[in-house]
Amino acid sequence: MPTLNEIQQIPIYHLEPDEIAGNKNFRVYNYDGILPNQSELLVPHRKDHYLIVFIRKAGVRQWIDMEPYLLKDNSIYFSGPGEIIIKEEFEYLWSTGIAFTKEFLSFQENAGMSNLPIIQNPHGGHELLLTAEDVIFVEDMITKINTEYQNKGEWQQPMLTAYLTVLLTYLSRLYTDQYKDSPVSAEKLLLKNFQSKINEQFRELHEVGDYASLLYISAGHLSDVVKTQSGKTAIKHIHDRLVMEARRMLFHTTHSSKEIAFDLGFADDSYFTRFFKRETGITPAEYRNSIRKMYHSSR
Repeated sequence: MPTLNEIQQIPIYHLEPDEIAGNKNFRVYNYDGILPNQSELLVPHRKDHYLIVFIRKAGVRQWIDMEPYLLKDNSIYFSGPGEIIIKEEFEYLWSTGIAFTKEFLSFQENAGMSNLPIIQNPHGGHELLLTAEDVIFVEDMITKINTEYQNKGEWQQPMLTAYLTVLLTYLSRLYTDQYKDSPVSAEKLLLKNFQSKINEQFRELHEVGDYASLLYISAGHLSDVVKTQSGKTAIKHIHDRLVMEARRMLFHTTHSSKEIAFDLGFADDSYFTRFFKRETGITPAEYRNSIRKMYHSSR
C-alpha cells in the first residue's frame, strides 16, 4: 500500500476537452487499433473524473488501485476520481471510453446517476464481464452516444444524458449481480460512510472533526484512511461537496450569492466568495456567467 508521501507525488490527470465537442465535463474516446497517449504508460496516476471503457480487443494488463486486470475482450472497465491507475504497454487497442466529471453529475438533470452502483462502487470493483447479449446492448448504446456526440445542437446534451443514464443503469444491474458476494474492506466502508455523512450534513457541518464524531472515530484516523483510500484529504471531500452544491444552485436558480452562502452554512457572502474562488479559481458570479454561456452556446 502506498504511503501518504507516495500518494501526494502521484500526478492527477484532468479531463481535456477535444475538438469535436469542446466539453470539459464530458468526452468520448474511440480507439480503432490506434494506441492512446503513450506518455501515460507505466506512470502511476490519478484521474479527476469517472471513466467507463468498453474493451473490444486489447491484450494488455492495467492496474487500478493496486489490482492487476488483464483487459479481456468484450468487457467493461471502470474507474472513479482519485483511484491509482497504471497502464502497461499496448500492442493494439479497440475500445470506446466515456469520461465525465463530478461537475457533470452535479447538473440537476444528471443528479440521479450519482447514486447508481457503478458510480458509488461500494465493492471497489473495476471490471464487468459481458455476455453476447450484453455486448449487443452496450454496442447499441455506444453507437447512439457517438452519434449524438458528433452533432451539436439544442438536444445534444439532453440526449447524451438520456443515453448515458440508460447505459449506466444497465451496467449497474450487471455490477450488482457480479459483485453481490464480494466483501467490502473496512477502509473502503469507512470512506463510503464518510461520503454518505457529508451528503446528509454538508450544509451544517464543515469540519473533519464533526464527521469523525458522527462516525465514532478520531479525526486523525478518519483523515488517514480517507487520504489513503481516495487520494484526497478529508477536508477536500467536504469542500468538493459544498462546491458541487454551489455550482448546482448558481446554474439552476436565480438565488443571489448571499442567499446561496446562507443556504450552505457560510457566515457571510464574502467568505463564501473567497472559498469558492480558492476551490475553483473563479468567483461565483464568474462561474454563473461562464456555465450559462457554455450551456446556451451548445443549444
